[in-house]
Amino acid sequence: MTPSLDDLFSFLRFPSVSTDSRHAPDVRACAEWLVGKLEGMGLAVEFHETPKHPLVIARNAHVPGRRTVLIYGHYDVQPVDPLRLWTSDPFQPEIRDGKIWARGAADNKGQMLAHVLGVEQTLRESRELPLNLIFLFEGEEEIGSPSLAPFLLHHCDELRCDVVAISDTGMVAPGVPTLGYGLRGITCCEAILRGPKRDLHSGLFGGTVANPAAAIARLVSSLHALDGRVAIDGFYDQVRPLEDWERHMWSHVPGVSDADFLNVTGSPGLFGEPGYTSSERTWARPTAEVNGIGGGYQGEGSKTVIPSEAFVKLSFRLVPDQNPKDIMEKVKNHLEWHCPPGVEIEVIPGHDGKPYITDPNSKFGLAAQAALRQAFDAEPVLIREGGSIPIVQTFRDILGADTLLLGLALPDAQIHSPNENFPVANFEAGIRLNRALLEELAR
Repeated sequence: MTPSLDDLFSFLRFPSVSTDSRHAPDVRACAEWLVGKLEGMGLAVEFHETPKHPLVIARNAHVPGRRTVLIYGHYDVQPVDPLRLWTSDPFQPEIRDGKIWARGAADNKGQMLAHVLGVEQTLRESRELPLNLIFLFEGEEEIGSPSLAPFLLHHCDELRCDVVAISDTGMVAPGVPTLGYGLRGITCCEAILRGPKRDLHSGLFGGTVANPAAAIARLVSSLHALDGRVAIDGFYDQVRPLEDWERHMWSHVPGVSDADFLNVTGSPGLFGEPGYTSSERTWARPTAEVNGIGGGYQGEGSKTVIPSEAFVKLSFRLVPDQNPKDIMEKVKNHLEWHCPPGVEIEVIPGHDGKPYITDPNSKFGLAAQAALRQAFDAEPVLIREGGSIPIVQTFRDILGADTLLLGLALPDAQIHSPNENFPVANFEAGIRLNRALLEELAR
């Protein structure tokens, strides 16, 4: 195994699950490993405490007059549940079929470490970089980056940069370099319906009091029209329409046909807002999704009760020019208005983030396209991403810098799911990409 893969395997072995307080020591140990790696490369490293998990910053010796690029990544990972569905230990990485299998392999340890190792190779060969570099790595991305925006506000002068680069997104297909120029925003909430003070016998009380489990089903069904459109009043009011050039361009992007979506997801059929292709829905249309729903008895066999409460967890992906606060207010009004009689509702807002869009053919966008071309020896495609990285718009708001989204994960990476994976070839291409990117941005 190469030294680069040795480093990645060491990095992946940390169970740095940020949402689980039991793993807080592991998250910290992972950050400390990063510090050691970056210091060993000769960079000046800072370890910043936050209310939750540490931030790691590293710099080269800055030269006045040179461009400054900030490369962002996150070293925290998602939980591994359900563990029984993993083919191998999620924190004991393996290589099978040309892919690295481990939690965090694609999201985001493999992608961010490729940038670190690209810088390491350049420093080893040239002893200096062609521009001023700031690495900014956090351990809270998977919980909404609550500490990062306050940190940026407090340290904005020392983090000023010309452009931000992030590899935490995806490629549309193997061998097809992909530059993202947009991200959907997000806003989340949980709705809890409460009925009787305790679970009741369904024979003695059924038909006399409202059933929160039945009520939550009715409430969830009110979120969409039968054709798939979101039925929340005013939900689409601020949506920026797709440009004709985007629809034409995306119709020629490989790997995103309806058949491709069916193949990657394993779904029996496609469903969504009418009038749009699967890629258009994913990259440029807003959605309302049920992330979890429950209430009442969940064990084996029957238990004939009317549950005292039920819940649903919801997320809404947003597009330019939707505002997360405005959408959450509309969601809250909708849920309260459509709450069935006989139960009480509590709506608990969760994390949010603004949508993001930039010009893929700006001078920095063209530099990124040139670097992708070199790294993959193929013509890049331009897309908007369906996922959300809330901190990207925050970088623009606080640092005044746009972000280059240089995805390296494939559609079947199974990010956030069991058996997450990352091709060795993409990891190696990411190292080449970093070296080409710094040269292109320096020009």
